[in-house]
Amino acid sequence: MTEVSQSPYRWVIVFVAAVALALAMGQLVNGLSVFVVPLEREFGWRRGDIALINTAGLAGLALGGLLMGRLAERFGTRQVMLAGAAVLGLCVAGASQAQTLWQFYLLFLAAGFLGGAAFYAPLIALVGNWFSAGAGLALGLASAGQALGQGGIPVVATLLIESLGWRGAFVGLGAGTLAILVPLALLAREPARRPAGTVGGPGEALPIGLPHKLVLPLLGVAVLGCCTLMAVPLMHLVPLMLGRGVPAADAGGVMLAMLTAGIAGRICFGRLADRIGALPAYMAASLWQTAMVFGFTLFQSLDGFYAYALLYGFGYAGVMTGVLTTTRALTPPSRRASAMGVIGVFGWGGHGLGGYLGGLLFDLTGGYATSFAVAVSAGLFNLAVLTALLVATRQHRLRATT
Repeated sequence: MTEVSQSPYRWVIVFVAAVALALAMGQLVNGLSVFVVPLEREFGWRRGDIALINTAGLAGLALGGLLMGRLAERFGTRQVMLAGAAVLGLCVAGASQAQTLWQFYLLFLAAGFLGGAAFYAPLIALVGNWFSAGAGLALGLASAGQALGQGGIPVVATLLIESLGWRGAFVGLGAGTLAILVPLALLAREPARRPAGTVGGPGEALPIGLPHKLVLPLLGVAVLGCCTLMAVPLMHLVPLMLGRGVPAADAGGVMLAMLTAGIAGRICFGRLADRIGALPAYMAASLWQTAMVFGFTLFQSLDGFYAYALLYGFGYAGVMTGVLTTTRALTPPSRRASAMGVIGVFGWGGHGLGGYLGGLLFDLTGGYATSFAVAVSAGLFNLAVLTALLVATRQHRLRATT
C-alpha cells in the first residue's frame, strides 16, 4: 500500500482545501465588509449593527465546527462538504431577499453553522492527515487559498455590487458557491491509512508538560486574542479608507493586495513551522501583526495604504498557518477534526468579537483609532498566553533530558 506521505493524491487534497476555503471563508470571514456601506445607505442601519451580520456568520462557524468536525470523523469529509456547499450557497443567495437585520443574522448564522463549518475544520484535518511529514508547508498552501479568497471575494463582490446592486451580488455569490464547491467536494477522500501515532517532522512534534485537556483550551484562549485583533482590519479597513476619500474599488484593491501578500506569508510561515517548530513560528507571526496593526490609522493616501497593507499582510497571514500547525502538533490524527473544531470556536469567536467591537467603537467615537488600539491590546494578550505555552514546553523538555 502506498504510504500517505508519498501518495501524489495528497496534493489534490491540498488543492481542494485551498479552493474550497478560498470561496467559503472568503465570504464568511470578511466578504461582508464591502456590503457595510451599501446596507447603511439602503436601510440607514448603524455600522455596528451591520457588522453583527458578519459576527452571526462567524458565530455559526465557531459553533458549527464542533459538530462538523465530529461528523467528518464519523461519516467522512466528502459527505459533510456536500451538505455544507448546498447550505452555504442557498443562504448567501437568500440574503438577496432580506429586508430586516434579523433576517440577515439568521441567514448568515445558518451559512456559518451548516455551511462554512463543513469546510474549515474537516478540510484542515484532512490535509494534516494526508501528510506524515512536511505538514507545515501543506497547511500553509491550504491556508494560502483562504487568504486568496479573503482578498479576492471582496473585490468580486464590489464589482458585482457596482453592476448588479447588493441584492444581485448576493445572488451571484450564492450561485458561484454551488457551482464550484459541489464538484470540489466530490474530490475529497480520506487517506488510505494514517500515520501510526506520530505527528510528523521536527517542526510538528511539540513536547509540552501540560495535560492535553488543558493545552487545547489554553491554545484556544490565545487564538481568541489573535483573531480578535485580525478581525478589526479585515472588517473595517475598507470602511476606514472609504471615510478618508478612497474610492470603493481602490479600497477593495488594497484589501486584495494585503491578502495576496498573505499568500506568501502563509506559505513561508508554514515552512518556518517545519524548521523551528509550530509554536515559535506562530509567535513570530503574532508579534508581527500586533506591532503593525495600529499603523493603518496613520495613513491618508491610497499609496500609503497599499504599501503598508503589503507589509502587514505578509506577517499577519502567518498567524493562521501558526494556529493550524500548532493545533495539529498537539493533536493525534484521529482527533484532529474535533480539535480544529474546538479551536475554531475560539478563532471564529474572536473574529466575530473583533468585527463587532470595531463597528461599535466607531459608532461611539466617530473614528477608528480606538478600534485599532483595542486590536493591539488583544494581540498583546495573545502573545502573553503563547509565551506561557512556550515556557511550559521548554521546562518540560529540560525535565525530560535531566
